[in-house]
Amino acid sequence: MDLDLVLRAERPTSTLKNLNEVKIEKWESSNRMCLMIMKRSISEAFRGSMTESKSAKKFLEEIEQYFAKNEKSKASSLLAKIVLMKYKGKGNIREYLIEMSHLVSKLKSFKMELSEDLLVHLVLISLPAHFGHFKVSYNTQKDKWSLNELISHCVQEEERH
Repeated sequence: MDLDLVLRAERPTSTLKNLNEVKIEKWESSNRMCLMIMKRSISEAFRGSMTESKSAKKFLEEIEQYFAKNEKSKASSLLAKIVLMKYKGKGNIREYLIEMSHLVSKLKSFKMELSEDLLVHLVLISLPAHFGHFKVSYNTQKDKWSLNELISHCVQEEERH
């Protein structure tokens, strides 16, 4: 049925040849069908925020721009969550640290990568006061810990408390 013709090819130029008239007719039919399918497939609330487009390709581009803005806000909220996380001393510290690591990996899908060193420092900042000696111990060492090393040291420190 060539429903995706409008997405794969540009509109043929108009000439007097019958062959091009058939191609233009197929392209316009594909465009109408695609627009109808896309508009019926999205929620009514979203449909109201979209401008009336005559081209299915332009309609998709407009939808893409709308969601790009949402990706920015999602990335921003993930980053805020990571920065504001605090370990309260309740629960399993290993799970808490893995959750922080998981949030950092989600940021990668938004092309925002935090280095492992930065994550280690964010974890240390998020630890409560009774980890004070542990933090001082890390900061006085020349070596940097990987996230896995930090997790094992934190688990040992939690068990010590």
